[in-house]
Amino acid sequence: MLSRLRLLFDNFTLILIAVVVLASVFPAHGQGAVFFDWLTNAAIALLFFMHGAKLSREAIIAGATHWRLHAVVFSCTFLLFPLIGWAAQPLLVPLLGLQLAAGILYLCVLPGTVQSAIAFTSIAKGNVPAAICSSSASSIIAILLTPLLLKLLLETDVEIDMTDTVVKISLQILLPFVVGHLMRPFIGHWVTRNQNWLKNIDQGSILLVVYTAFSASVVGGLWAEVHPMSLVALTVVCLVLLFAILYATQLIARRLNFNLADEITIVFCASKKSMATGVPMAQVLFSASIIGPMLLPLLIFHQLQLMACAVMANHYALQHKKKEEAAA
Repeated sequence: MLSRLRLLFDNFTLILIAVVVLASVFPAHGQGAVFFDWLTNAAIALLFFMHGAKLSREAIIAGATHWRLHAVVFSCTFLLFPLIGWAAQPLLVPLLGLQLAAGILYLCVLPGTVQSAIAFTSIAKGNVPAAICSSSASSIIAILLTPLLLKLLLETDVEIDMTDTVVKISLQILLPFVVGHLMRPFIGHWVTRNQNWLKNIDQGSILLVVYTAFSASVVGGLWAEVHPMSLVALTVVCLVLLFAILYATQLIARRLNFNLADEITIVFCASKKSMATGVPMAQVLFSASIIGPMLLPLLIFHQLQLMACAVMANHYALQHKKKEEAAA
């Protein structure tokens, strides 16, 4: 029983919950908020610098030729997901309220994850080079596509200045990423050797951004506006959305006659949404008063996807093992 709980709730998840509680009880304000804003911007730049340094050009070349797989992943990530979120708005607004419903739509237009998508693909014995290429490209494309999709689909009073947004995101995310990738010949081996502890930069940056964002929202009256029953309803909505997209991606992969390794890659790359990209991007896109409700769906969906994908990855790995034993 304890081992299963550890599988579903790892250390990072527990710390993330603790950070949200900390921001709710002791939010940063005044000069403290200014300091955390500066520290958050620096952490985001470092986060994407390290992402750029970790991305191998060999992996890009190895995975880029599988265009059918990438077309399916990108279509699910940036077409199917947003269409589901947009079509569900008439149901979600009365159920969740305007801001949480908009948060679901923001979740739907985000790119897929990089590290966890690759990790689960590897555990499940999927096409890892294609997963590296597809998930990395998804994050880069999202710098332009996510704000554009959000502006097209979001029918609320949230205004998005596309020019200002693209400039800010490019400076905060794309520029550090490019610089990190250009530095890869000099620091790539060091990054590879130390990737086990460097993941703390990823997680630490996310925790810092979540604390800063939720502090601003709590000061702005977040928990006075979000009812506990709305959180329960939001969790159910995220669960339904997750299982719908997992079923759809698996069905699409099989109908298009992809082999099992490619099916695994499609399922894990096209069904996940990135908190590493979504949280920093929300800092640019939304005002402090609404950033908390906009991020709540992502935080809940992120944990649910990790739990579901951990179970699925082990199931796929077992299938692979049985096939190998049968072949032997």
